[in-house]
Amino acid sequence: MFNEFKEFAMKGNLVDLAVGFILGGAFATVVKSLVGDILMPPIGLALGGVDFAQLQFPLKAAEVAADGTVIAEEVVIRYGNFINEIIAFIIVALAMFFIVKGMNNMMKEQEEAPEEPAEPPKEQVLLEEIRDLLAKTR
Repeated sequence: MFNEFKEFAMKGNLVDLAVGFILGGAFATVVKSLVGDILMPPIGLALGGVDFAQLQFPLKAAEVAADGTVIAEEVVIRYGNFINEIIAFIIVALAMFFIVKGMNNMMKEQEEAPEEPAEPPKEQVLLEEIRDLLAKTR
C-alpha cells in the first residue's frame, strides 16, 4: 500500500500540479502588490487623492468606553479592498489567459509540423533500384 501511494505521489502530473500551485500563489502575491502598491496609488491620485484601501461603508460605529478603550469594534464594509481584489483578479486572469494561449499555440505548431518520413531501409532502396532496372530492360 505504501508503494502504491509513493507511486501515486511521484507521478509527473501530481508534481507538476504542486509546482503550479506554489508558483500560482507566489504570482498572486506579486500581482496583489502590483495592484495595491503600484497601480492603485496613481489611480487614486488621479481621482482626487482617493486611497482605495481606505474606502469603506460603516454599518456600526465602534463602542468606546470613557477611558478610551474599545468595547466593540466598528462594523464596516470595505469596498475599497474589494475593488483592489477585483483588479488583481483581472490581472491574474489576463496573465493566465495569455500563458495558456501561448502554450496552446506552441502545441498547435508542434502538431502541425509534419514529420519527415523515415528513410527506408537499405534493402528496400536496393530492391526498388532492381525493380526500376528490370522495368527499363523490358
